[in-house]
Amino acid sequence: MGILVLDATTKSIVVAMSGAAATTNPDFTAAWADDTGSAFTEGASDGALNGTSSVTLVAAPASSTRRVIKNITIENKDTAAVTLTISYNNNSTLRVIAKVTLNVGDTWTTDGTFDTNGSFKQTLGSINLSSGVTGTLGTANGGTGTTTGSLANCTVDGTNPVGYRNIPRSGSAKTTSYTLATGDVGEFIEVGSGGSVTIPDATFALGDVVSVFNNTTGNVTITCTITTAYISGTDADKATVTLATRGIATILFLSGTVCVISGNVS
Repeated sequence: MGILVLDATTKSIVVAMSGAAATTNPDFTAAWADDTGSAFTEGASDGALNGTSSVTLVAAPASSTRRVIKNITIENKDTAAVTLTISYNNNSTLRVIAKVTLNVGDTWTTDGTFDTNGSFKQTLGSINLSSGVTGTLGTANGGTGTTTGSLANCTVDGTNPVGYRNIPRSGSAKTTSYTLATGDVGEFIEVGSGGSVTIPDATFALGDVVSVFNNTTGNVTITCTITTAYISGTDADKATVTLATRGIATILFLSGTVCVISGNVS
């Protein structure tokens, strides 16, 4: 920050907090030199802030004196972050010098803000992502590494494209009893030798769809523990259905407790 000069008896530097401190008000120090035209006299002040009440950091100089401010520091000794507004007060007209939020242990100075370890802090501004960003954002920085916005370059799970362009298999073939899970939605379950499938109750939502493929030489049983399960085109609640060899069953959920099963089932 450049040098601050108070050149009239109506000018001072003040600060106010955005609200009361949680436990402890921030401390401040200030140092300056008074120039009378014939001599320099150094001076200093210190104290504590007082919530939203304005506190004078550097008072106005005496008549015919220019007060050159050398340094101001404000340390947040509270147990929570505090927001400060430091202003140039010219005869009760306030000109904001800085508005800053200090984390616990931070110190604002006329040279910048420092953390509790004495390291200089920088605040990054915001960027309009629709107009202020060009080029390619690499994957290491959270981007896709592509210069196009086409969803064809995006994946749902690191492998399958958005919306898919196929029906991915959910995991490996099931060779033991398997209960459908929400992670299977939009995918198909392959049943291998010794496998079977259970449709759980109160798990899925309206519009969820899961397919089951019987990749064995015999029939497999789909157990319907869901409250109500219909075979498409019928009106009878089924406790189990039989999926034919090499057959496909598609399960459409109407709610968490109702589903309709279509395909090679009986």
